[in-house]
Amino acid sequence: MSELQKWELLKSDQLFKDNWVDIRVHAYKKSDGTIIKPYYVFGYPDFATALAITKEGKVIALNVYRPALDCISLEIPGGCMDPSDKTPEDAIARELMEETGYRFEKIESLGCLSPNPSTNTNMLRMFLATGGVFDATAVRDLEESIEVVLLEWDDFINKFKSQCFLQAMHNCNIFYALMKMNKLTTL
Repeated sequence: MSELQKWELLKSDQLFKDNWVDIRVHAYKKSDGTIIKPYYVFGYPDFATALAITKEGKVIALNVYRPALDCISLEIPGGCMDPSDKTPEDAIARELMEETGYRFEKIESLGCLSPNPSTNTNMLRMFLATGGVFDATAVRDLEESIEVVLLEWDDFINKFKSQCFLQAMHNCNIFYALMKMNKLTTL
């Protein structure tokens, strides 16, 4: 049993808040009396990602422009949970439709992780989506610049091994999906 104790929150001031971020500055007192301030906490919405595979066995990847790094990033589908999403499964099904135009026969939860528990409040919900079929009537998200890329399994594995997927949480989702599929031996 750990003797470690939680810190006591003494003060919390909101610096900025909108739909996508809630930035707060906290002051804490540790069990030994030490005061820790300022301590910045970044509140973001939970988000969901999925390793998505078509009915034909192709992996759905995305080329996405990411302004923060000013680069085109190879990614798997996913995004922030909206207030209208009742469950993480609803969120990933919506994101898959908006970003790829595909519907899936099966969407399995692979668990959740924190992107950074030292400063961030949100969680990543990871999924494996299989049996994808393109739906030409899908309403696509026009706010992002996205190109859908269908990869053969060997090409996907080679890109993954070559660290072409830049987003760390996407890499975690890919690892958990590969474990679920008993595919880690291909690495």
